[in-house]
Amino acid sequence: MDYQEIVLQLILHGGNARSSSMEAIGHAKAGEMEEARRSLKEALSALNEAHKIQTDMIQKEAAGQQIELNLLMIHAQDHLMNAITVKDLAAEFVDMYEKINSYGR
Repeated sequence: MDYQEIVLQLILHGGNARSSSMEAIGHAKAGEMEEARRSLKEALSALNEAHKIQTDMIQKEAAGQQIELNLLMIHAQDHLMNAITVKDLAAEFVDMYEKINSYGR
């Protein structure tokens, strides 16, 4: 995989994770807890894929291989970090909605 493909994969997986996280919140808000949990798992899976790519790049740089740093890479890393934050918050929202929904029973 060439450099641009790697960067685009980071953006892709980060975007997928963010979308799945937002879906999880929507499902939880609608009381669809199984779907919410499934969406969170999808988000985590996408983040794991991005993390593998990121870890490979870090290992290569630690081994002395020069890694290009440009605006697209900065954007990809920013996109990924935001996706992680949204996933963490979505997990909290799902837990909160689950608790709220259990009071109504």
